[in-house]
Amino acid sequence: MTSAAPARPADLLLAGPALTPDGLVPALIAVTDGTISGVYDAADVTTFAGVSLHRLAADEVLLPGLVDTHVHVNEPGRTHWEGFATATRAAAAGGVTTIVDMPLNSVPPTIDAASLALKRAAADGQCWVDVAFWGGVVPGNDRHRADLHEAGVRGFKCFLADSGVPEFPPLDEVGLRRAAAQLAELGGLLLVHAEDPACLGAVCGPAGVGYAAFLRSRPPEAETTAIRAVIEAARYTGVRAHILHVSSADAIELLAAARADGLALSSETCPHYLALAAEEVPAGATEFKCCPPIRERANADRLWAGLLAGAVDCVVSDHSPCPPELKLAGTGDFARAWGGIASLQLSLPVVWTSGRERGCQLADLVRWMAAGPAELAGLATKGRIAVGYDADLVAFAPDAGFVVEPGMLEHRHKLTPYAGRRLTGVVRRTWLRGREVFGTDQAARAKPTGRLL
Repeated sequence: MTSAAPARPADLLLAGPALTPDGLVPALIAVTDGTISGVYDAADVTTFAGVSLHRLAADEVLLPGLVDTHVHVNEPGRTHWEGFATATRAAAAGGVTTIVDMPLNSVPPTIDAASLALKRAAADGQCWVDVAFWGGVVPGNDRHRADLHEAGVRGFKCFLADSGVPEFPPLDEVGLRRAAAQLAELGGLLLVHAEDPACLGAVCGPAGVGYAAFLRSRPPEAETTAIRAVIEAARYTGVRAHILHVSSADAIELLAAARADGLALSSETCPHYLALAAEEVPAGATEFKCCPPIRERANADRLWAGLLAGAVDCVVSDHSPCPPELKLAGTGDFARAWGGIASLQLSLPVVWTSGRERGCQLADLVRWMAAGPAELAGLATKGRIAVGYDADLVAFAPDAGFVVEPGMLEHRHKLTPYAGRRLTGVVRRTWLRGREVFGTDQAARAKPTGRLL
């Protein structure tokens, strides 16, 4: 903690248990001009006479604002799927104060500097939390990647299998190697949707085929084969690479071995792979469809073990919404339904509910969902409660519970596999750079103040 003598006058004080790099400690957090200017002993409040003070409730702890580096906002072009206003409201309600937007499913996708400018223009003035952007790697945009890097994207995403939208085609193995070499030279980060198309099968059967057939069509070896190709590309080129949405626990050993070999390889998983299970998908419930798929409960248990052991670095939402009609709700037609789960607002309680049963601590949540993603995306002032960091803060009640009612969600569309599920952990208030963006202060929420990073 810092000394009791404030270096600068504070605008706001928050008092209560806070999850800092030193652990969960009773603290007094001073905020000046949107930045954490001091982390003091709780008894030092008397040295700040006249400063606005917010005391946490007895059942609350203060967390750093979460950073979600895997969000499909879809604006412009598919704003009827989701948009910056609705996505960032949902983020704030879920304790997420920074998102990094994926280069698809917007139209155009973010594959050159002009499309990035269009996306930034669409987002400007709409965002309730801070927003950064990933660029895209597709066949034929080689000449645009340096410009995108220079324009400030945090890294580059590619697919190795069909992305689901024609304007964002996948790379073959030669294209992957070429992209890895180019990004290594630029000093960029390569993010990979790692499924090998040669291992993917058709969802066989009549219309209305069930979840089991869909799961068989995307086996674990599709992921492990693709991850091996990324590892070899990283070994050959030296590129820093990140494996997106790991669903198969079979990948854990590969990831750990690559790191042990000194490769700059990181990975993430998602709340739905940790909390949901194939055996529990109701008949016809296409809201559970995502790619890679939700696998069996035994796989989720192994995935948790790898996460707790440090083989997986981050937990992010892969928020990928669509209009309900594209989910073909009630048909059970997993072959044709859109694959994606909208969970940006619910990620924190979903992971906490599942994780605390396995010995997960709040410090683990902060590492996986705040500090780790911030480091991945190079967001140097995000993800920690420490002096010099942005005052992005969350009042979280870890023992409070609620039942998910779709109407409570700020997402544009309310279809969710978590409907009716009882979760533990409630976000009570969220501050972005010391300004409340979710909670009880309606006046403070009159205008969005999120920045484009």
